[in-house]
Amino acid sequence: MTPAAISTRALTKYYGAVIGVEDLSLEVQQGEVFGFLGANGAGKTTTIRMLLDLVRPTSGTASVAGHDCQRNGLEARAQIGYLPGEMPVYPELTGAGYLSFLASIGSRPASRARIEFLLRRFDVSDLDLRRRMRDYSHGMKRKLGLIQALMTEAPVLILDEPTSGLDPLMIEAFGETIDELRRTGTTTVFMSSHILSEIDRVCERIGLVRHGHLVAVRTLAELRTESARRITVTFAAPVCTDVPAIPGVVVIARDPQRWVLDIAGPLGELLSSLNGLPVSDITMTAFTLDETILRMLGAESR
Repeated sequence: MTPAAISTRALTKYYGAVIGVEDLSLEVQQGEVFGFLGANGAGKTTTIRMLLDLVRPTSGTASVAGHDCQRNGLEARAQIGYLPGEMPVYPELTGAGYLSFLASIGSRPASRARIEFLLRRFDVSDLDLRRRMRDYSHGMKRKLGLIQALMTEAPVLILDEPTSGLDPLMIEAFGETIDELRRTGTTTVFMSSHILSEIDRVCERIGLVRHGHLVAVRTLAELRTESARRITVTFAAPVCTDVPAIPGVVVIARDPQRWVLDIAGPLGELLSSLNGLPVSDITMTAFTLDETILRMLGAESR
């Protein structure tokens, strides 16, 4: 049986009394594009650093392509192309020198054809490559970071905020690249991002992490199905009855001639409860995927 591309079991990291990650169990399969979402400080980067063996867990295990990330860290890292959230920059190196240096120290070769394709894809010119990295904008550094992560065609990509600082054309170029990798089915992409539209664009499944805990794992299709809808019921005459207690229905506002409700799930029971009441109109607005994810991430604080 092929091992999961990424697997964690009760992965936990404490920084003194502070929870970095606690009891996180997750599997990402080969060829999957997986989004890892959460607010700042939720535990996303800590999880990524444990997968790379840059941070050791307090307890629990993590593996990449069947290699234990702590006991067999070199073998695990050899499977990974990595883009950190904050790129280490060698200010005196040129862009070309930076890519050449990283290619020389890695365990996986990077073909010239692959590098040239990525340079064209992310609009990095020969002139850009001759400039020193100290003179690069944030967006240019990010493009070079993406190229170095992608150039070895590693079977697992771990990307921390990959499109931060990129302009819309480059964000689209990134999306096209991920689409191409998905079609091959041989590359697993594990990416954290704050840009929910980007996650919707490229990911098949997401994990939501809050205060160091994994609170939900869903496919995008499941999230859309589970998304609540806002129902406004208007009555032709005042109604004194209470809103019926129906699973999945939350009362947002109520007055004698108008109910505003959020409902997740089928509408049948709610519509049946309105039978016999002087209903003059019903309107429905579906929440966007962004709103659904934000509501899930913020549920604990409300």
